Amino acid sequence: MFEALTDKLQNVFRRLGSRGTVTEKDLDEALREVRLALLEADVHFKVARDFVQRLKERALGAEIHKSLTPTQQIIEIVHQELVDILGGGQARLEQAPQPPTVVMLVGLKGSGKTTTAAKLGLHLRRAGQRPFLVAADPRRVAAAEQLLALGKQLSIPVVADPDGATAKPEELSRRALRQAKEVNASTVIVDTVGYVQLDAEAIAELKAVSKAFAPTEALLVADAMTGQEAVHAAEQFHQAVGLSGLILTKLDGDARGGAALSIRAVTGIPIKFVGTGEKADALEPFHPDRFASRILGMGDLLTLIERAKEEFAAEEVESLTERARKGGWTLEDFLDQFQKVKRMGPLSQLVQMLPGFANIRNRLDVNELDESTFAKAEAIIYSMTLEERRHPEIIDGSRRRRIAKGSGSNPADVNRLLKQYQEAKRIMHMMTSGRGSKIVPFGR
Repeated sequence: MFEALTDKLQNVFRRLGSRGTVTEKDLDEALREVRLALLEADVHFKVARDFVQRLKERALGAEIHKSLTPTQQIIEIVHQELVDILGGGQARLEQAPQPPTVVMLVGLKGSGKTTTAAKLGLHLRRAGQRPFLVAADPRRVAAAEQLLALGKQLSIPVVADPDGATAKPEELSRRALRQAKEVNASTVIVDTVGYVQLDAEAIAELKAVSKAFAPTEALLVADAMTGQEAVHAAEQFHQAVGLSGLILTKLDGDARGGAALSIRAVTGIPIKFVGTGEKADALEPFHPDRFASRILGMGDLLTLIERAKEEFAAEEVESLTERARKGGWTLEDFLDQFQKVKRMGPLSQLVQMLPGFANIRNRLDVNELDESTFAKAEAIIYSMTLEERRHPEIIDGSRRRRIAKGSGSNPADVNRLLKQYQEAKRIMHMMTSGRGSKIVPFGR
């Protein structure tokens, strides 16, 4: 999402670093470029102006121009200012004194509220809570059906108006909260109407729903692709119902990112979650420090490790370590590793979390690192017999041709995969046989 902004900031830092020492004039020129980069990223002009002013004050106060490492200090100052503008620390969901906690989602039409309600439910369930979904959008055709389908898919209970009628908020609230208590739900997530615009009628309707459900959290679901319109929507909804936080969706898209950098500074409302894809698990808690690191091209290893821990159980790691130590790591294990990595998210997202990736991104076609990479490897391994997967050394020329034909590839692709497997197996064995540190897949 922030590729253009990241590249521009990296260029600024690179030029400063090439000069050795940095004069006040150099600093002024760099800050002008930073301000222009922020404006091109659709950051609110007042936010960009104030941001650069604070950078200059801090840089001069730290006497950057007298430092032996001015560029590193400037990067550190920019990082801290980004963290501050994004909210400082992580803003977590508040919990009601007595369960269930009610989380009401509001937003404009097309912002992704319904799918976000399901994503939030899955996130909370994985955190040990018992979520309960409420379809409170009687206007959009099939809105309730969509939420019911998502709830069934994720095994999360859903309550909706059985007749599809426009139930009064008070009636729906009573029924929803009663059923939530019956299933011992800890959190009720209310999916409300998506509005084209927030006029007087919409505001009155929203206030009625808010009064009926008395939510602990009122979260705006805002589409990051809409840029400054998302900031304007946040101001309007905040005035209408008093927002406690935001969920920014479509951060995996081609948006310039200005909304994410502007929305907290303009509205004072914290970002609590971000949507990073279409899948049900593509919702992350928002960490300002990690987000700032991504913008500066410094990676985000903590998020990468957290995703890996969701896929790699400790018992699996121990079993894998033992098999690798004994030389029993097979193509089936290799395939299993592929599939676990795939579940962590698009590979193009994962590699961007690696420190230093911003410096080499232009040399790679990141889009080619996604599903096709995994799909080809899976197809080749699935085209092998069980014996070939467990004993790949028996794969000769004729077997390669058969495997290639069965997987829609060619013998060169099969050879490439086998070489990758052999190299991975060699490294795994070396790391578990005392000639290297104990294997710790993906950050364990």
